[in-house]
Amino acid sequence: MEDWLDVAEVEAVPSDSLIVVDVNDDPVVLVRFDNSVVAFEDICTHDGGDISSGCVAEGAIECPRHGARFCLKTGAVLAPPAYEPLHLFPVKIENGTVWLLDDR
Repeated sequence: MEDWLDVAEVEAVPSDSLIVVDVNDDPVVLVRFDNSVVAFEDICTHDGGDISSGCVAEGAIECPRHGARFCLKTGAVLAPPAYEPLHLFPVKIENGTVWLLDDR
């Protein structure tokens, strides 16, 4: 059974920056983007390293290790060396709270 999880307050997620929250014992990155919040695992699909220390700019996140870039709207790869997209979790915002559906 899939349940929506209360992961953060919207105010805790800064614009054009990110926070990392725990979802079922895994780190998940939250980024406020395009009047919403985007969520994805804290793993670069290129080499499995943390992506949360990367830079967020112009609707993308760049992995700090090898420069792979991913679209925050779709998770698509924008620049190699990654070739697999990020998995974006379903997110909803209700009453100032960010809810995430762990659909892995």
